[in-house]
Amino acid sequence: MAKNVSEKELLNFKEKCENIFAQIEKDVIGQKEVVYGTVIAMIAGGNVLLEGVPGVGKTRLVRSLGRVFDLPFARIQFTPDLMPADVTGTNIIVKDEKGNSKFSFQPGPVFSSIILADEINRATPKTQSALLEAMQEHTVTVMGVSRKLDEPFFVLATQNPIEQDGTYPLPEAQMDRFMFKLLVSYPNKAELRDIVNMTQKTMAETADAACNAKELLEMREIAKTIPVANDVLDYAMDLVIATQPESEKPAKASVKYLRYGASPRAAQALITAAKVRALMNGRYNVSYEDLNTLALPVLRHRIKLNFDAITEHVSTDDVIQMIIKELNTGSSETVEEKKESKPRKGLFGK
Repeated sequence: MAKNVSEKELLNFKEKCENIFAQIEKDVIGQKEVVYGTVIAMIAGGNVLLEGVPGVGKTRLVRSLGRVFDLPFARIQFTPDLMPADVTGTNIIVKDEKGNSKFSFQPGPVFSSIILADEINRATPKTQSALLEAMQEHTVTVMGVSRKLDEPFFVLATQNPIEQDGTYPLPEAQMDRFMFKLLVSYPNKAELRDIVNMTQKTMAETADAACNAKELLEMREIAKTIPVANDVLDYAMDLVIATQPESEKPAKASVKYLRYGASPRAAQALITAAKVRALMNGRYNVSYEDLNTLALPVLRHRIKLNFDAITEHVSTDDVIQMIIKELNTGSSETVEEKKESKPRKGLFGK
């Protein structure tokens, strides 16, 4: 039976998270939703896909996270000529003290704790697949030998949504291995001014370490003990099943706009991340609001739009919000109603 989280553990968890955010803010201006979502995923043990146009701070955020969590960090610049061995490592021939030749494994950059897969969609599918095993099983197999990666291990990938020349879309199997897909938007005027002023002084990161590997793993174990009421758990399952057009209980929006829905990994990610968010906000249990808020980053890359959605300019986020509306009110929300509805409470909200 799982132990209950004590008040001291709850306060320590929340205080540790506040310190993490304070240190990241030294290097990253704005983007609170993205920062908050990335930290949730890292504590929960998930990988993150950051999508945004060039220059909005995706790479800087990942480098800053490496400093704040005091973890080994490696950057892989994905290009069309990158080979799988450049990611995983390979066996090379070396000579021993007697001059005899033998194979020795040379680890690749994937043998680190935080992997920045920069512009991941620029590499070929063969190279992209080199990360599949590492992202799911946290192991790397080379020449028939499997090697375990040190914990904690994360892949934080970036991709450009607008430039398609020389890119290779990520296969669905790899997209499903990302816990979150976070959209990095343009900064507003005040944030842009602060960015310019900060970079006039120095381009270097100044954040200090706020959490080490041991503390991060302890926070993850604490989050696992957070209880989920049966009704809340059923709602999470209903939310995932509703995205599947051919399921027993599909949402009307799914039948109309989706080719296929989310996998069981989506349900796992939704509950795991919701437990972390509950602790961050000082609560001992997962709420419906946690699930509704996390639905967008968890589901947006796991569902596939059909031709009707494309012709009507309906996005994955639109469909997810329609599904949530239908589950909560019993009626589906049209695109026009969605545009007129009040803005939802974000990840950073309480």
